[in-house]
Amino acid sequence: MTEDFDSMQLENEENRTDRPNLLGVLVDILETLLLSVVLFFLINAVSARIRIDGSSMEPNLHHGEFVIVSKINYRIGEPERGDVVVFDFPRNITQEYIKRVIGLPGEQVHVEDGNVYIDGVMLSEPYLKMDPQYEGDWVVSGDTLFVLGDNRNNSSDSHNWGLVPMENIVGEALLVYWPPDSWGLVNGASPVLASE
Repeated sequence: MTEDFDSMQLENEENRTDRPNLLGVLVDILETLLLSVVLFFLINAVSARIRIDGSSMEPNLHHGEFVIVSKINYRIGEPERGDVVVFDFPRNITQEYIKRVIGLPGEQVHVEDGNVYIDGVMLSEPYLKMDPQYEGDWVVSGDTLFVLGDNRNNSSDSHNWGLVPMENIVGEALLVYWPPDSWGLVNGASPVLASE
């Protein structure tokens, strides 16, 4: 009788280990979901993904490409001339634009004869599709940026509608990640002041 009882107990224990532990499975699923949610919010807190619409940044960024944007670069540093930035359009903050930083706070931007001048010094811009066919003068006030598209004559930018407040900056465009044949860094070439 004892043997039968021992063998029954052994069979019951084997059956328990063969059956999945429902509570353990639920805990694993909940841990995975929680980790996924935390990673989702963490990734979205430090980065954004945008789709390029239009041709204003050609030949460097093309319509339909997807770009990774760092939201933390300007929390630990300041925008620099040549950075490609994503920002909320000052006239309609529900729209995001992507342009290149040309003028920094306190600088004077002058465009004449197809050249851009910063405080009277010509800017060399190897990334341009065409030289600008417009002229003008702008003073970049504190806490704003002067931004232009790389496709100067086909871009809605600071030469049309003015300066971008720093508070509108979403982040710095870093990397094209789609389509695969376009993979690469966004800021391939930077502008250089002739005096540098």
